[in-house]
Amino acid sequence: MTIQRPPKLRLWIWLLWLGLFYGVWLWLVVAGNLWDLTKEHWPMAAAMAAGSYAAGSTPMGGGTVGFPILVLLFNQPAELGRDFSFAVQAIGMTSASIFILARRQPLAFAMLKGAIAGVSLGVPIGIFLIAPYIPALWIKLTFAVVWGSFGLLHLWRIGEISSHDGMTEFDEHWDIRVGIVAGFLAGATVVAVSGVGVDMVLYTVLVLVCRADLKIAIPSSVIIMAYASVIGILTKLLFTGVQPGVFGNWMAAAPVVALGAPLGVFVVTLIGRKPTLIVVAVLCVAQLIWTLTREKEALGTSGVLYALIAVGLCLFGFEKLRAYGAFLVGEIHRKRRGSDLSTHV
Repeated sequence: MTIQRPPKLRLWIWLLWLGLFYGVWLWLVVAGNLWDLTKEHWPMAAAMAAGSYAAGSTPMGGGTVGFPILVLLFNQPAELGRDFSFAVQAIGMTSASIFILARRQPLAFAMLKGAIAGVSLGVPIGIFLIAPYIPALWIKLTFAVVWGSFGLLHLWRIGEISSHDGMTEFDEHWDIRVGIVAGFLAGATVVAVSGVGVDMVLYTVLVLVCRADLKIAIPSSVIIMAYASVIGILTKLLFTGVQPGVFGNWMAAAPVVALGAPLGVFVVTLIGRKPTLIVVAVLCVAQLIWTLTREKEALGTSGVLYALIAVGLCLFGFEKLRAYGAFLVGEIHRKRRGSDLSTHV
């Protein structure tokens, strides 16, 4: 029997990244005399301590916490929440991604490659052609509905989702094509509008269709959201500009998330993913209820009803994906049984 050695860790790459980032951050503070601005936004740094942990340990980016805190708790514009999500995740989730790659964790490489290609086109197209025409209220609702339904999915199917082992192997070209479609559609819509979401989309496809282990699905979702965030913030900085207030919040939160997100990646290997997923799922449902309650007057009864219908449609879509995954797995098993029978004959 051949004993396979565990993959060699390359944590020095992550440590080098941290050194470069903190060096640049300190230079900005000192050379730009930005310490007072950074201190002024300390509440966001405190909030993102929890948000960055969620970003590294779940398929929910740091913007999942940053967006509702800025928009719902601090009563800031939804556009600010979106741009801040791009900016803070570009540091936190990139740091977590480098940590994941340095630790040589298993990933859904084929689907991830396709998703990167799709996001590269989808996010800029969405920022230019879709996001400018979405009212602020609808940005809030998009975030609330998508993440609320995602939280409900986990509270409903957490046992099944957390029980997957390995990943169902389909054709590599199929994985790439699915990744391209998922990355493009999510990037052009929910990511461009709210600053988060492609991680959830890729993760959902992996766990519901491919029956992927959380140890594969979550790191893959972290990496695609890091990439989407970098594309998003670069597109905003180079072409459209970012909302006032993003930089100050980023200066306060960035040094926290650079360590917090990788910490989430590490700690969750010790305590397990299921408890963390349940807590974050409850928070996702809570922010949906909070949003609908706060915006009830602006939405009216019909608006609240439409939002709840949208949640139901999202859950229906999740169940259809799950059924499709079960069908594909069944087809693979039938083909294998047929191949085994023909071999014996």
